Amino acid sequence: MTTEPMVNGPCWVELGAQDTAREGDFYAQVFGWDLATDPRPEAGGYTIASLRGRRVAAVTPLYGEDQPVAWNVSFRVADVDASLETVRDAGGSVLFGPLDVFDEGRFAVAVDPTGAAFQLWQPRDFTGAEAMGDPGTLCWVDLHTRDVDAASAFYSRLFGWDLAEGSGYRVLSLDGTGFGGVFDQGGDEGYPQDIPPHWIPYFATTDVEGAVAAANKAGGTTVMGPMVLGGFTIAAIVDPEGAGFQLLEVPDGS
Repeated sequence: MTTEPMVNGPCWVELGAQDTAREGDFYAQVFGWDLATDPRPEAGGYTIASLRGRRVAAVTPLYGEDQPVAWNVSFRVADVDASLETVRDAGGSVLFGPLDVFDEGRFAVAVDPTGAAFQLWQPRDFTGAEAMGDPGTLCWVDLHTRDVDAASAFYSRLFGWDLAEGSGYRVLSLDGTGFGGVFDQGGDEGYPQDIPPHWIPYFATTDVEGAVAAANKAGGTTVMGPMVLGGFTIAAIVDPEGAGFQLLEVPDGS
């Protein structure tokens, strides 16, 4: 699994929330995050989550009326503007940006041909998450879509990803390093039909059952697991405002 932001790989996640303080408190209870809101008015209430002094995620207000409460995955690119041209050429669309974020980097939001939104980040001073793969940090990302072939072709063209063969779930990798997967919503009869295609993050934990218990106690809801799948223990959680994320158990390196 990836342990640091890679060019054309996931580099950051941020939660769009209605009540950033409440949501921040939930994740602090589950993962031990420390939350600090950027005091600059032009930052719009952007709140950084840190773990042991390293920036690992963010919680933000909803910036648009149609923006859902959800986790949003950012992918690092060398040139946001050039990447957006590829997005359009490959059948996707641009939802927002590009926009310079102070001296930190350049940002945009796009939508793939199957309807899943994702973010692009061209780093300047901020390269992305300062810890990945450690307990309490981002370790994996999944795309849930009803058209795996269309999504695979789009992202392969945009980012140069390699996709494992198979149906139902295909592992994503970049230069031999795995970082995520593509899940076929349409191939699961029990998958709710009202959930649109989307990206979802996994956060690492050394104790899935303990993290599930902490999430439930803090006001979240368990929607799947804990269960062993493909040799990994995972669980799916919905936070108090309805944003979904997954847990993935990793070895205790202490």
